[in-house]
Amino acid sequence: MFESLSQKLELVFKKLRGEGKITEANVAENLREVRRVLLDADVNYKVAKQFIDDVQKRALGQEVLNSITPGQQIVKIIFDEMVKLLGESRAEIRTSQTPPTVVLIAGLQGSGKTTFAAKLARYLRSKGSNPLLVAADVHRPAAIDQLIMLGKQLEIPVYTERGQSAVKIAADSINHARQNVRDTVIIDTAGRLHVDEEMMQEVASIKDSTKPHEILFVVDAMTGQDAVNTAKAFHDRLNFDGVVLTKLDGDSRGGAALSIRAVVQTPIKFIGIGEKLDALEPFYPDRIASRILGMGDIVTLVEKAQEQFDGEKASKLEEKLRKSQLTLEDFLEQLREVKKMGPLSQVLEMLPGMNKLPSDVQVDEGALVRIEAMIQSMTPEERVRPSIINGSRRRRIALGSGTTVQEVNRLLKQFEEMQRMMKRLSKGGMRRAMQGMRSPAR
Repeated sequence: MFESLSQKLELVFKKLRGEGKITEANVAENLREVRRVLLDADVNYKVAKQFIDDVQKRALGQEVLNSITPGQQIVKIIFDEMVKLLGESRAEIRTSQTPPTVVLIAGLQGSGKTTFAAKLARYLRSKGSNPLLVAADVHRPAAIDQLIMLGKQLEIPVYTERGQSAVKIAADSINHARQNVRDTVIIDTAGRLHVDEEMMQEVASIKDSTKPHEILFVVDAMTGQDAVNTAKAFHDRLNFDGVVLTKLDGDSRGGAALSIRAVVQTPIKFIGIGEKLDALEPFYPDRIASRILGMGDIVTLVEKAQEQFDGEKASKLEEKLRKSQLTLEDFLEQLREVKKMGPLSQVLEMLPGMNKLPSDVQVDEGALVRIEAMIQSMTPEERVRPSIINGSRRRRIALGSGTTVQEVNRLLKQFEEMQRMMKRLSKGGMRRAMQGMRSPAR
């Protein structure tokens, strides 16, 4: 996400931080480079110009000129203005005091509306809601069946009426929700390959008949400026409440995310970061700005970890670490917990400074799979006492896991080194390390 944009901005920031003295000339020069990077990322021209003007106005003020580290101060200003550009704060979905809350999903065909509807239902259920999905896309042959299939995967009911109009299905679904104690109705509507009057009229009629509390416009982030133009056309007709950017995991430029909110003056509420039904994140402007500027996103990383890691298991693991009793079985269990957090590349990009790595460095997603296969090919005794794994056992493990003896050797050596480190920490080192982290620097 934002890989190319982040790496290019880091080069500009490196130059800025190295400036011994900030002048109007070198501020203008560096900000021209920032503007070029933004335009390369497909950010709307007017949005990029206004952003640079706002940054320059603040950068030439007294708060920077009197700063001990003016270069870093300008980077902080760029961060602040980017947060402002993206919307300043998290925008929640509006809910009705009298259930059900009606959420209308609109957008072009192929933008990922149907999958997003299911993701949203899963997300809202995790927050305590009891959602109902509504298949109101009667034009695309597979749309109804797709939503039914997704609903079965999530164990969330899907309302549909074969052979009826989209407007009638949407209207009837609200009564169905009331009768079946469903407090949220999520209506998936039809899309087209382009904005046309027939589609706009149908979705406008659904809006009139259902009086939705929230209208979300779903747009494919990969379409760049077209996404912004389409959003404006839909907003002029529907006056939607929020934007959802899908397929952001495949968008290395990020221009749509930076432009769309400024153009339609409507908050981005969710981002899709993968095809799986849990690959949906609420949109936090400060966290996304932090990712774009290479500062990482530790808050989201911690939240993901808290969602996936079992508290009781974590306590048992901590106890084993303290007693230097970590086994390969424990290691395998933690590996599986990390995999639940999403693709390794997405987890790593939340760490500060990852944008400083060379662009040709690739994350080996298959490495975790191979490690898991090797440990699974071991006997229970071998996982607890890896010291008994001799040459013949290593060949058997390699054959059983589809790896090489060298990879098995590497895994065992790394695990042995980790055990030695745990032993050192357990002899008072861990306590001293923790105290050192809490103690102020002298």
